[in-house]
Order: sequence, then structure tokens, then C-alpha cells
Amino acid sequence: MSNERDEVELRVEGVNKTFGSVHAVRDCHLTVRRGEMVALLGPSGCGKTTLLNVIAGFESCNSGDLWLRGVSLRDIPPNHRNIGIVFQSYALFPHMTTAGNIGYGLRIRRAPSRVIRERVAEVIDLLKLNGLENRYPSELSGGQQQRVAVARALAVRPVMLLLDEALSALDKNLREQMQVELSILLRQLGITTIIVTHDQREAFTIADRIAVMSDGQILQIGTPQEIYSDPKSSFVLEFVGSANVLKGVIDTVGSEIVVRADCGLTMPAPEAPPLNLGERVNIYVRAEDIVLSSRPTPVHKSDPGIVSLARFMGATQRHAIDLGSEQVVLDSRSSEASAQFKVGNRVFIDIAPERCYVLPASQVS
Repeated sequence: MSNERDEVELRVEGVNKTFGSVHAVRDCHLTVRRGEMVALLGPSGCGKTTLLNVIAGFESCNSGDLWLRGVSLRDIPPNHRNIGIVFQSYALFPHMTTAGNIGYGLRIRRAPSRVIRERVAEVIDLLKLNGLENRYPSELSGGQQQRVAVARALAVRPVMLLLDEALSALDKNLREQMQVELSILLRQLGITTIIVTHDQREAFTIADRIAVMSDGQILQIGTPQEIYSDPKSSFVLEFVGSANVLKGVIDTVGSEIVVRADCGLTMPAPEAPPLNLGERVNIYVRAEDIVLSSRPTPVHKSDPGIVSLARFMGATQRHAIDLGSEQVVLDSRSSEASAQFKVGNRVFIDIAPERCYVLPASQVS
């Protein structure tokens, strides 16, 4: 007997959506398992909200199809899809109390009064809104309004929940608190969730898997660790995490491929794609994978760089290093030795080659 978690909740196959000459969603394929939490992550205008609207039924697709629990959604209107959605603006009715807003979806479904009262009380307790039942949205904080919006979506007991930048209106500390609370709550409920966000920290905190989008396409799908540690394109590499890009050239080929950066760094190319002698490449290295040294290192033997920025960031220390033709930014723990370097100091860069990524300069995402 199959585990319920292994059952497919939503399947999106070959979905395309255009607005005039704009191809907003391009041949998207996505499978979401029951109880799974998936993030659509990408910059503004990449098509993630359009794809979410197609799933919700607010937009129709030009081609392709999508199935919810094996049933095609192509001809099913939004109000019959049993999908809950929480918008960035929360879309609460200002003339309704907390209880009134939460029960709205049940009322338009003509649920019996007893059921409405029970469900409203249930989600008020679940979302810790006790004592706020009779307050209007204008009398609630941003975090409380967000909880009401989630409670309203959950009250109808949807088979799937969609969150469209639902936390972006909150300030940083409250947003991070709500990310943790939502992640715990939705896992406890076992409700299948798709969240649209441009915030990679939010995607990492909430999602089991992340679909990185650009120009209407899903470029890569995987767990947060897979997306971060094994990026499949230059776009994913640069968008997820903080990556420095150094321009360079293939200096040696043979049993070991050696790459030489224009700024003077030289290192073996780890697991690089097929490369030719003299080929121009981009070397990607994340900010946390760079260490400063007062002495030459195996990858940086001469012509030291100059510290152009040194900032205390709390748990981390951020440095910017001027290497002449390039600049690199690194983040280290404030307690590490690299924190001692000040603006104007001469320093060398130390990088573990296996922590770098080398791609042909001509390769596009």
C-alpha cells in the first residue's frame, strides 16, 4: 500500500500562458506530492504568480493541462477547485470582523450555521487568534491580519493552499517569525502548499522542494540543499545564495583542468563541463566559501588584494576585496580570524577549488 505522502496531489504538464506578445509561462511541468510544500522562487516578472493564478483558476492556460488529484482543472472554475489562496495584500473585507472574514468562504458555500461556527472557532484556536474575533482588520497588526487571511483559507478545508507573496508585506523580524510558524503549522496539518516568493530565505525555511523560475520557465526543481549545492545553470547559481563571478580562462587541460582568473587566482576546475585550452570561463564562488589570509595561498600566490569594505553584520562579518580587475565579497563568522582585517589591509584570497563552479562564459541560463 502506497504512502499518502507519495501520492500525486497536483500535476502540471506543458502549461503555457501568454498575454499578447508576452510569454509569461513557458512549457511548465511540475508535480507536487500530497502534503508537500513547494516554493516557486524567482525574481519579479519571472512568471511565478501567473503560474499560481493558472493553478488557482484565475487565469486560463493557452496550452497544456493540470490535474488536481487526477481530475483535470481546465474546465473547472476557481470556486469549484477547493483550493485556498492567501494574497500578498491579504484581501480582508474591512467591514467584517475577524470571525466574519474567516467564515466568509463557508457562507458563500452555503454551509450550515453550526458548521460555520465550529470551523471558525477551530481555526481561530489553530492560528492563535483568540480574543480577536470581533476586531476589524484596521484594528489588527500586520501579523494578525496575515493569520486571519490564512485562517480564512483553511476554514473551507481546501485540498491545497496557495500563498502568493503572503508574507512580503511584513517587516523583516515578523516575516521570519511567520515563516517558521507557517512552516510548522502547515506540516502539522499535512496540507499541500505552493508558495510564491522572491525571497530565497523564505523558500528555504518553508519549502520541501523549490522550483526556480526565470523568464516563464522552471529551470530547476529540487530540495533546498540540492538547489544550493548542485545548481544546474548560471542563473540558479547567481540567484540562490550570494555568488561572486570571476572571469577567467582555461590555462591547462589534461588529467587536471586548471583555470586562471583574470585577477590572478589559479586553481583546478572542479567537475567542470568539457572545456578547451584558452576557452573563456566564469568562475563562481559563494561569499561564505572565501577566506582571507595575510599570506599567499595556493590559489592566490601574488599581487595581494586590498580590503575596500569591512562591516560587522551581527553573526557575520562582510568584506569586499579589490583584486584589481575584479572585486569579491565574502561573509565570515564574526569570531573567525578574517574578521581582523580592516579597510586598506593587503590580503590574499583562499578558496577551496571544490567549492567553486566553472562554466563556459558563452553559456546562458
